[in-house]
Order: sequence, then structure tokens, then C-alpha cells
Amino acid sequence: MKRYRAKPYEVPGWIMPAVAALRPRKRLPVSQWAEQNRILPDGNSIPGPWRNRVTPYLTEIMDAFNSESVEKIIFVKPTQVGGTSAMENMLGSLIDQDPGPTMVVYPSDDLAERTVDAKLDPMIRRCKPLAALYQKTDSKKLQLKFGAMTVYLNGANSPADLSSTNIRYLFLDEVDKYPGASKKESDPVSLAIERTKSYTLNRKIFITSTPTLKTGHIWRAKEGAEAEKHYFVPCPHCGTYIELQFAQLKWPSKDDVPDSTARASMARYVCQVCEGVITDRDKGRMLEAGRWQFVRKRTETPKSVVYWMSTMYSPFTRFSDIAQAFMDSKDDPELLQNFVNSWLAEPWEDTKLKTNADLVLERQTEIPAWELPEWTKLLTGGIDVQENCVYWVIRAWGDFMTSQNVAHGQALSMTEVERVMNTRFLMPSGEKVMVELALIDSSDQTDAVYDFCLINGDWVRACKGSSVSLQGYYRISTVNKAGSRANGMQLVLVDGGKYKDMISARMRRPNGTGSWMVHKDCDLEYAEQVTAEHKITERKNGKVSYRWVPKHSHRDNHYLDCEVYAAAAADVMEVRSLALQNPGQADQQAERPVQPVQQTETAPEENWIGTHEDWI
Repeated sequence: MKRYRAKPYEVPGWIMPAVAALRPRKRLPVSQWAEQNRILPDGNSIPGPWRNRVTPYLTEIMDAFNSESVEKIIFVKPTQVGGTSAMENMLGSLIDQDPGPTMVVYPSDDLAERTVDAKLDPMIRRCKPLAALYQKTDSKKLQLKFGAMTVYLNGANSPADLSSTNIRYLFLDEVDKYPGASKKESDPVSLAIERTKSYTLNRKIFITSTPTLKTGHIWRAKEGAEAEKHYFVPCPHCGTYIELQFAQLKWPSKDDVPDSTARASMARYVCQVCEGVITDRDKGRMLEAGRWQFVRKRTETPKSVVYWMSTMYSPFTRFSDIAQAFMDSKDDPELLQNFVNSWLAEPWEDTKLKTNADLVLERQTEIPAWELPEWTKLLTGGIDVQENCVYWVIRAWGDFMTSQNVAHGQALSMTEVERVMNTRFLMPSGEKVMVELALIDSSDQTDAVYDFCLINGDWVRACKGSSVSLQGYYRISTVNKAGSRANGMQLVLVDGGKYKDMISARMRRPNGTGSWMVHKDCDLEYAEQVTAEHKITERKNGKVSYRWVPKHSHRDNHYLDCEVYAAAAADVMEVRSLALQNPGQADQQAERPVQPVQQTETAPEENWIGTHEDWI
């Protein structure tokens, strides 16, 4: 048979389709894949084909999914910046280009079901490569089938589902809304990540959420990442690449423009380098020219990278919107927390309640110890019993909870405490006054304290910290101790957390009406003990709680306890009604007292933020 030699590079036409079918497909970066295939639905703010130039800050985040060196991508974000859409683009890209077992975890099963119906199913049907692979099933389980690949969708509230399948790709959405760990199971994030151990050489984990607390999943993931990147944009005036910061958003003062809406409309960004004024019209060009830069890096080839940004970068939000949101929320702790979380993408913590000794010493007046301010209307005491000594304080009270420590110290015996509390103080008018009521802690040396109160019942009552939050600040109870002389004696239950909130807030006010003050001779030891605790946030079993704890272990806080008891004694003596004894004066004051116990104390910030709008 005669054979013919083909010319160089010439092959019969029928071979070409076969060669094309066998040639490995070039894998596109997620951002390019999205531009070629993603169609946003009509309900989206910008429907139609996906365009990276709209949210250019998402491009690198999406493409990190293609990086061979990066295993875990963490996106700490505010709301409404396209983070969920970026995650959906990653999911679509891997289904089309590099399929493998995948799991997407949402805060709950209900949300997972709604997301499939409202977002994922429409996305798949509008994307030709995905629609061609999609196999709709009647299974009651939340699964999406694409040929040999399955995407499992789970709620974080179903631990069994999180620990039942080996997966290569893991997406964790809004992790700070996940429930906490239980006694039987680890937290949902740890359980889900555990499923990827079989693919440690080529797995990808994407974690995203708006932060809530520093103890939340997303902030812990951020702090644990090997590298952190922030988005920097060029100033249109000086060209310097800057990070947009809320502190640089400026608007007129309340004195110049009383109306908050008008003030917000005048909000402008001031470059922190050249002080040039940047407006919303500049933002689009700045974002397109922006770039992610490392602000922290522990290794040259990090396996976990966190991307962080705030609403300042959102093309869908004007500077005036951000200013208005802050002004609307700054006086309400709950609204302010939402602003800090959802707009600034920062965790909420009660930094305003963290006191220090210097702050106490700044509250010194010109009045020496053992002398009374001229506004004094009531004297109360607080006593904390220890194994080898007794701490005590005496505090003067006036209208609108104005108060000042007039004396404090340590006593070696109950007899000495009795002598101190029966001291006669001289008012500027010449009138002599004494402590009207003191509360003494009965948690230590209980029988001795009860006997002391029985003997001195005209000026002292036993008290005890409440183990649960009370409806009011204190509650009157009775001693239930059969066979004891004290059985049936009055016992004051004190909500220490509420009083510490009140002391901390009023301590931050300038000296004057409504402030918490100390005498001229106040010592450092007292100041350090009064500020030995701070308030922290805790998340347990999906619930957030707040409590006061010592800043350091073994730190003495006895004077703080004494001040709590002195404040509770003042409430028992109806200190909040003192101004009603002089109605003319009360009408001239800005504050209005209310009845004790039923009264709801002003939030801890007590409008502090209102006079410190640049606190962040």
C-alpha cells in the first residue's frame, strides 16, 4: 500500500475536533469567569452581566480562590458591598472549571433553603455553563447536583450535617450569626473545617461575615490569619494611596448647622495626607485604581489571607449616607453597635466602659477629705468585709445623682467601722449631718455581719450581690436562716453590674451636676481599686452577654464594691428624688429624676458620644 507523507503541520480535518476535545481546558480566574458567564437578576441593584469595574475591590478576593498558595480566604466586610455575590461567583467558577465535593454553610437551615430559591437556583439557570450541568432533584436534602459533583448546603444549627461528608471546597457565610458550641459538639466553624482534612493539599476555605464582637468567629479568624490586606485608593489631589477611614469623614458642627440631615448632606472626605476634599464623584475612579496592600504579614507565602474593608468603599453608598447613619445611631447603644458592625465592619466592644486610675484622679475636686460639698443632701456608706480587714467609703449625694467620695479607708475591726460611720460632718451652713444609711456585704463572715446589723440597725443594713440580673437596681429581701437571731432581718440584694455601669458612665462626665467625683486628697490605691474591673462581651450558646470582670487576676477591687454598696444605699434612700425637694431648682436643670427601682438608667454612654463625635 502506498503511503503519503503529510506536509508539516497539516492534518486531515476530521482530527481537529478530536484534538480540541482532548486539549486541557484553560481555567479562567474567577473574576474573568464571572464577566463571561454571570448574569445578575433584575432584582439586583445593577442587573445584567457581571462587571468587575463596578466593585473592583472584589476582583483580587475572588481570584485568590485560584491561588495555589492560598488555602483560606477570609473577608471581613460591612453590609451591601457585594461579598455574597463574590462568593457565588467562586462557587459557579469551580462547578464549571474544577468540580469537587463542596459545602456551603449558612447560619440556619431555613436561610439555606431561602438562599437556594432566591439566589442560587436563579443564578444557575441564567448561567449557560452551570445550567447545562444542573440536575434538579426532588431530594428533600439541600443538595445541588452537577453531573458527578454535589454541592451540599447546610445550616450551622445542624451539627450532624456538618460532620458527615468529606469536602474539598468550603464556603462559610455570615459566620458571626452561627450558634455557639454546645456541650456535645464543637462550634459549627470548626466542625465544617474538619470535613476538609482529606483534601489538605488542594482544599479551599472561604469565610465571610459582618463582624459582631471581638470574640465572634470572623474576628477570631481575622486575627488568626497569616496575612491581612486593606484596600488603598489614590487621592485625586496628591495621588498618594490612602486607606479610607471614617475619622476623615467631616461635616459641619451642630452649632453651625443644627439640622442633622443638612449636616450629613455636607459630608466630605478629607485626605489624611494633603487635606484635599474628596466627594462621591471621585470615588468611582479611585476604586478602579485601588489596590489591596498588606498591612500585616507573618510569612512570605501565607496560606490564610484576610481582606478587610468598610462601607467607606461601597459604590452603592454615599458619604452623606454614612454620616447620617452615624448621627442617627450615636446616642443609642444598640443602633451604634449596628453602625460599628454593619457600616464600619468593626467589632463592638464597650471601650467606653473601660476605666482607669487616671480618670478617677481627674475627678478630684478642691474639697479636702472629710469635708462636704455645699450641695450635699444625703450621706451614704459602703462596707466590704475581708478576712483580715474591712474596707469602707462615705459618699455625699446631691440633686440628679451628683456625688462625691468624702472619705474612704481600711478598718481593722467592726468597732472602728462603727466609729467612722457615726462621724458628724459639718455642712457649710453649720448643720451637722451623719451617714443616713450604709450597706455592708454579708458574703464573708456572714454571722458576724448579721450580728453587727442587728446592733446598728438604725444606720446599717446587710446586703448581698445578686447572682442574676434584677429588674431594677436593687431588691429588698429578708434573711432566711432558721435558728438565727437575724432570721427575717432585711437584706438588700444588689445588681452590681448596673451600678458599675452607672459609676463608669458618670465618672466620665466633667465635674459638676450629675458627675461622680472624689475629694481633693484621693490616693492612687483607691483609684486603682475603683477601676480594677472592666466590662467585657461574651458569646455563649449563640447568646451575647456582658459582665464586669477584673482586668487582671488577683487585683483588689474592694473600694469598687464599697462604692457599689454606697450607691445602692443612696437608691434605698430615694436619692433620685432629691431634686423634687426643691422644685424651683429642678425646673432649671436639664436632667429629670425618676423613681428608684423602676427607673431605667440612661445607657452607659450617657450621651458621651454626643459631645465626642470623633471618638472612633
